[in-house]
Amino acid sequence: MSPDALPPDPFAGDPHDPALSLDGPDATEPEVLSEQERDEIVADLADLAVYQALLETRGVRGIVVDCGDCGEQHFHEWSLLRASLQQLLDEGQMRPHEPAFDPDPADYVTWEYCRGYADALLSDS
Repeated sequence: MSPDALPPDPFAGDPHDPALSLDGPDATEPEVLSEQERDEIVADLADLAVYQALLETRGVRGIVVDCGDCGEQHFHEWSLLRASLQQLLDEGQMRPHEPAFDPDPADYVTWEYCRGYADALLSDS
């Protein structure tokens, strides 16, 4: 089959192409995170659990992130973000994942909103 007959590679030129991990003998080696990076991820996971507990019952489905690479918003449901952060902690990188299908932006809030909401709610206690 001619290469021209195949669909274009959706990861062409992407430095995070998952197929790149198949090339090297040490591809299965996790990247080493600094102690500070590990501590930040653990703190983010703890914060995420609080944010989900406070906001999920109010109809918030997850967190929206403005991507500096593509300039678009990425919508992460609670479980997907938790899994991605855990993967970063375990493997030193996050693998690409399928974007949310037709998300309603009204169902997602920013990390900063979560932090402010939690701070305001918990400081009143």
